[in-house]
Amino acid sequence: MSRTLVKDALHATAPMDSILLQGWVRTRRDAKAFSFIELNDGSSLKGIQVIADAGLPDYAHIAKANTGASLEVRGRLVESKGTGQRWEVVAEKFTVIGEADATYPLQKKGHTLEFLREIAHLRPRSNLFGAVFRVRSRLAYAIHQFFQNRGFHYVHTPIITASDCEGAGELFRVSTLDPVNPPKTEQGAIDYTKDFFGKQAYLTVSGQLEAEIFATALSNVYTFGPTFRAENSNTSRHASEFWMIEPEIAFCDLQGNMDLAEEFVKYLIRDAKEHCAGDLEFFSKFVDKDLLARLDFVLERPFQRCSYTEAVEILTASGRKWEHPVAWGDNLQSEHERFLAEEHFKCPVTVYNYPRTLKPFYMRVNDDGKTVTAMDLLVPGIGEIIGGSQREERLDVLQENMRAHHLPEKEYWWYLDLRRYGTVPHSGFGLGFERMLMFVTGVANIRDVIPFARTPGTAEF
Repeated sequence: MSRTLVKDALHATAPMDSILLQGWVRTRRDAKAFSFIELNDGSSLKGIQVIADAGLPDYAHIAKANTGASLEVRGRLVESKGTGQRWEVVAEKFTVIGEADATYPLQKKGHTLEFLREIAHLRPRSNLFGAVFRVRSRLAYAIHQFFQNRGFHYVHTPIITASDCEGAGELFRVSTLDPVNPPKTEQGAIDYTKDFFGKQAYLTVSGQLEAEIFATALSNVYTFGPTFRAENSNTSRHASEFWMIEPEIAFCDLQGNMDLAEEFVKYLIRDAKEHCAGDLEFFSKFVDKDLLARLDFVLERPFQRCSYTEAVEILTASGRKWEHPVAWGDNLQSEHERFLAEEHFKCPVTVYNYPRTLKPFYMRVNDDGKTVTAMDLLVPGIGEIIGGSQREERLDVLQENMRAHHLPEKEYWWYLDLRRYGTVPHSGFGLGFERMLMFVTGVANIRDVIPFARTPGTAEF
């Protein structure tokens, strides 16, 4: 007999004379003549009730079916006599496959998120994290659906790279040199020509530059993979290893880029609501009571748009006393972004045309010479969720930008070639997958939407 998943048993349309379930015990309650077991296999938030009669030949083994133990149950799927569930299973044979004693950490009581992070190898078995990682799986699938349905090609960009796309210098170095006794140049510096790649190499911060190569050949492409930032930040929104989705679109300006970003975010929210309804209801009950209303609100309204200059004027006119004072030419901080999305516009807002001095070398310079065609999508509860731009397609302006950022042209010769041979206007953006998950689930800390968080000082599991 083949195994039936708990979610399929719960959605059965008729009783079944024979069913095989395999999963883990969430709870067990013993009465005189029988025991009630809640069995969950991770396929859904809800478990299914199993009734084991005391007359079963192997009933003596019920004492081993503690919380956390793994079970195999053969029996009948029948209509439940209890409330709150349609079906239950009457066991005809059950086998304890793997025991769990009283030291099992996930007993039936409340646990703090901090404690659950310490047992990241077991936390997916909890209701909260089972729900989080089912939503994560579904949204990863929906991302591919969104782009594939629109004629985009999926490109795998390198994880080891020699270029710093963002120019922030927050890179993890990849090296095989002996850290105790590395080879040295005549000047006494480390000689990276002797390293594995013959030069300094790093974990990637973005696949964008390589995606641009493919956009100028295949028109519309996207990447979806891990990215790394060696930023010593311990906020609830930053991780050292995270996943990013980066579309790159040929023959597309900033307006088209903003349109795609809005369409993308709404598509992912709609997909989660359709396919993860039970998990989202759980989040709205136990994590964020305003979650479902906020997601509906975002779906129903067009996103607002305002220029960086307008944003600075709004923030200045607010009369707020900011922790970081607002001035034209300075980066918008999290408190500013959240004010714009949560209090002023009260919905997602795309801020565009940022000062040229704030942004990387590849962004297209506007006619005013002071701003670039950058855009950041800000959402309530999180702040920035997407960052993107129209890229600079003019060779002479790109070279000027690189000089201003002190970037050697010889290291980016291939990137400049894209402007020499059939250059086109093109645009793209990056969506932080974990931040999107935080928005869709209401979970407030990035450490709780990624299976094994990598943050400063933490590389467990």
